[in-house]
Amino acid sequence: MAATRDPRPCSIADALALVGEKYSLLVLREVCLGNGRFDQLVRNIGAPRDVLATRLRRLVDAGILTKRVYSERPQRFEYRPTQAGLELEPVLLTLMAWGDRHLRKDDDRPMVLEHVCGHELEPVVVCSACRGTVVHEDLTSHPQAPGWTVSGPTAA
Repeated sequence: MAATRDPRPCSIADALALVGEKYSLLVLREVCLGNGRFDQLVRNIGAPRDVLATRLRRLVDAGILTKRVYSERPQRFEYRPTQAGLELEPVLLTLMAWGDRHLRKDDDRPMVLEHVCGHELEPVVVCSACRGTVVHEDLTSHPQAPGWTVSGPTAA
């Protein structure tokens, strides 16, 4: 089957176009951990400096990070998450939990997060209306993009 010129309209694809570039989510990880200075980001992520600078510029332009001066001479900046950036943190937590479950052994996890309640965080997705845990079998898709069904584009 040939690829369509106009793929399915999708918020996941739109989000990945912004944060799916190599290192972008790792930048957000570090900034959410409080490591927002450029040298910290270079050290903790391992990205080339020019690539990292490009990612930071794009995330600031998109309103995911803010940039503020912390030193005038020489002028240096630190990055902090905006509200939009903080709203991506649950995505990072869920991705980390998936990686821990499927790519690591229990005793080989590089980071454990403790919730304010004192327990280890185990992120789950819940319905905002009923507070029930979301599982695949309980979901029904309702495409909203004109000309699209769950299985693909409608005949023209």
